[in-house]
Amino acid sequence: MTGPLPRNAAAHGLSRVALYDALLSLKTREEVDAFLADLCTPAEVRAFAERWEVARLLDAGGKSYREIAAEAQASPTTVVRVARFLKEMPHQGYRLVLDRLKG
Repeated sequence: MTGPLPRNAAAHGLSRVALYDALLSLKTREEVDAFLADLCTPAEVRAFAERWEVARLLDAGGKSYREIAAEAQASPTTVVRVARFLKEMPHQGYRLVLDRLKG
């Protein structure tokens, strides 16, 4: 039997919802850039961009994981992790956005 979430876990969930709402409010690339510059370190933004590039290259197909790692300047571990999320994970966030941007 499960009980209520610990107070800090519930607060964390509300914080995530507030963050999602903030992201949904952004309307231009410039707004996204400004928000991420304030919210994240440059290294965090680079890591997001690196993972996204890996996802795009994996989706395009035709390249080995090693080739993708070299082209995206990502570690092989990052390529494997992104590939797993593209193929196996239930939330399919990468797939959702890749498909949406194609069509």
